[in-house]
Amino acid sequence: MVKVTYDIPTCEDYCTLRINAGMSPKTREAAEKGLPNALFTVTLYDKDRLIGMGRVIGDGGTVFQIVDIAVLKSYQGQGYGSQIMEHIM
Repeated sequence: MVKVTYDIPTCEDYCTLRINAGMSPKTREAAEKGLPNALFTVTLYDKDRLIGMGRVIGDGGTVFQIVDIAVLKSYQGQGYGSQIMEHIM
């Protein structure tokens, strides 16, 4: 069963997810700086494994951007990206 949380993933999990979801890699240093500065984070876990996520970043007042919508390739096409977006919206 896939569990939805609003927790910030570990830098290692984030970097691994990006690569395994077919996205460009990010350095650990970039993840350490960026992840805690998100305004809102949605994560999907299958047991203890991060299988998907999305974040909202912005200035906290007038500008917001949805970023890092990622789902592991083996979980793609099953509605998890839509589920992430529903929780963000």
